[in-house]
Amino acid sequence: MSTNETQNVKIVNADPSALGLFGLAMVTLVASSQKMEWTHGLSFVIPWAIFLGAFAQLFACINDSKRNNTFGTTAFGGYAFFWFAVAASWMIKMGVFGQALASNVDGKQLGVAFAGYLIFSVFMTIGAVETNKVLFIIFCLIDLLFIGLSLNAFEIAPEFSHKLAAYAEFFIALFSFYGSAASVLNTHFGKVFLPVGKPFGIFKK
Repeated sequence: MSTNETQNVKIVNADPSALGLFGLAMVTLVASSQKMEWTHGLSFVIPWAIFLGAFAQLFACINDSKRNNTFGTTAFGGYAFFWFAVAASWMIKMGVFGQALASNVDGKQLGVAFAGYLIFSVFMTIGAVETNKVLFIIFCLIDLLFIGLSLNAFEIAPEFSHKLAAYAEFFIALFSFYGSAASVLNTHFGKVFLPVGKPFGIFKK
């Protein structure tokens, strides 16, 4: 007598948040150094935008999707494609794809895109309320970054908006480094090695 037995095998993936946050930390650190005029030019910012800002967060997005984490998938995926687009925009402006494209650049179109990403970041910030406090702070800083970028692209209070974007981006890097370290070390040691703060408990108990 033979029996057919069906076994369900659950594949457990590691949490990709640490790598995604590290990618965000690196690209915002390098990009903010240019905004603050600690460094100059965009040529060496572009590789970090593509590989750390874009690909590292896209990797986190795909793996969060496998974990059925809608919030993480959307956040990492949304910002990964942002950095792909920004890197491409910089390259167009610098003439990498030819002078025909470079001569037809309108910075206000980037302002529209930044405003769209501000909308995206605001509703993701609402979601971050129920993740942890470090991630919530990162999203609040991202909101400030996009406010600064949007205003600057539309040439509204350009000096203030540039500084707002620069400092917001720098602090995004610092908090993202911390969040990445916490994600790695808390999991590695199996205890709270670096606290990230509990969810606020406003929308979910």
